[in-house]
Amino acid sequence: MDMGLNGKVALVTGSSRGIGRGIAESLAAEGCDLVLHGRDQAALAEVAAEIKKRGRKAHVEVNDLSKDGSHQALVAAAKKNFGRLDILVNNAGATKRGDFRQLTDADWKDGFELKFFSHVRLAREAWPLLVANKGSVITIAGIGGKEPEAEFGIGSSVNAACVAWTKALADVGKAEGVQVNAINPGRVETERLWRRIRDRVKNSGLDEGKVRAEFQAEFGITRFGTTGDIASLIAFIVSSHGRWLHGTTIDMDGGEVRGT
Repeated sequence: MDMGLNGKVALVTGSSRGIGRGIAESLAAEGCDLVLHGRDQAALAEVAAEIKKRGRKAHVEVNDLSKDGSHQALVAAAKKNFGRLDILVNNAGATKRGDFRQLTDADWKDGFELKFFSHVRLAREAWPLLVANKGSVITIAGIGGKEPEAEFGIGSSVNAACVAWTKALADVGKAEGVQVNAINPGRVETERLWRRIRDRVKNSGLDEGKVRAEFQAEFGITRFGTTGDIASLIAFIVSSHGRWLHGTTIDMDGGEVRGT
């Protein structure tokens, strides 16, 4: 299926690894040029090299989205290097896990600063370019917003806030021609998941295959997800084929979330 994305420009935050990298590479495969963002210059350079092998352009921006001026710098980079912005993927940000009695106010502030307020600020900064090109905003939240866990209080709260904000922003998008949606990924094969698997292997003495089967049964999922699963969904959503999707949040989790 031709997604019709050739020549579009996408800005993907947190694109040095994991889901963000998968999204960036998938959009490049569909013909997009990329503004890549992260904190690791070497990792971003590696992603940029892969994108350029596909015949697309990639510009790297290394900055911390919790710092003043970072959002303006990213959007300015898109405008300077490509003259436009069609797709914004808010993906950056991880939150601290732990017992709420040990988590500090600073931990909570950091979680919301990086994975909520940075999304709001970046969308606000990019909005004029997105309106000009009838673009799309995709926010990566997470199923923790629907199924909170004791050790994931900050992340669950942030994800739920991202979903609510997506719905509110979508109302603005309806009036001004910008598509707005969110995705709640489940258990995706990234370093975060592998770390949990390795920890259980170490602590239980079981081999990796048995530990993975245990996790899959505990989560009640068909399989673990891949970055390509999320990336392919995004490519569809922002294409002409998925344009009718608006103001929605899609759970992509192998059946883990049972409620609505």
